[in-house]
Amino acid sequence: MIHVVAAVIRDDTSNDVLIAKRPDHVHQGGLWEFPGGKKEPGESSRQALHRELAEELGIEPVNYRPVIQIPHRYPDKAVLLDVWQVTSWTGDPHGKEGQTIRWVQPDALDDYEFPGANLGIVKAVKLPALYLITPDIRDSESEFITRLKGLLQSGIALVQYRQRRLSSSKFEQLAKRVIDACHESGAKVLLNSTPDLVQRLGADGVQLNAVQLRAIKERPLSESYLVAASCHNEAELALAEELVLDFALLSPVQKTSTHPDAEPLGWEKFARLTRNLSLPVYALGGMSKADVVRAWECGGQGISAISSLWND
Repeated sequence: MIHVVAAVIRDDTSNDVLIAKRPDHVHQGGLWEFPGGKKEPGESSRQALHRELAEELGIEPVNYRPVIQIPHRYPDKAVLLDVWQVTSWTGDPHGKEGQTIRWVQPDALDDYEFPGANLGIVKAVKLPALYLITPDIRDSESEFITRLKGLLQSGIALVQYRQRRLSSSKFEQLAKRVIDACHESGAKVLLNSTPDLVQRLGADGVQLNAVQLRAIKERPLSESYLVAASCHNEAELALAEELVLDFALLSPVQKTSTHPDAEPLGWEKFARLTRNLSLPVYALGGMSKADVVRAWECGGQGISAISSLWND
């Protein structure tokens, strides 16, 4: 398997991401890609990242972190994409090898054709590091929505609307207000419900629980929606990947007060289970913002939480 480093170069001000067009004469020529190249013998991934970006774009990465590692088999070769996000650099990015480069918004990446191995990167690029799960409502709807709007204004961009104690009618009534609040702030919201309700209410996607995941044979919504799954083991993660879902939650990583009897996976097992998956995975269970960097180091997209994010 050919080990390839790839860089998601992101402008922190505009949130634009840099992509480059592959020359017509090379493997997967004419398609767009995230800059990078093959790791040389004896090189670390970090060394390869520095060398490739200097050779291709004339820049030196300064702040960067791991994103995801994706194995992919083409008919004629197998590659392991070792992906890093670069948020600051020295130099002015330009196509040193004559390649066309372009800065695009993450949601516009779907308008470009990428090699198959890059599709998992596109999914990861479009997702934030924090995934808020709403707690069961305890006060009035207005207080609940006010709290949610405050979190959205503070930067929360992905929300799972989850309510275990409401009737169907009350669930839908509050869901409409949650969807409106999220869309007003530019955030996306997934319903912890059924795919048909997502379409009917105009949400951005569905969060499937493990029972729903095991019951389906194909992706339940089109690619214009987000489809995520709650997973607890290797088999469920493999099923989410096979169904080409957009991301997964893996839990419990640490002990939680809500599920005190559940045996936590721990970070070492989280890293082992997420290694070389083609879909992004959020760590869930005992998580807070302080765990985001650890999640990245272990191959995760970030963290998902209820109380620690809701009460932040």
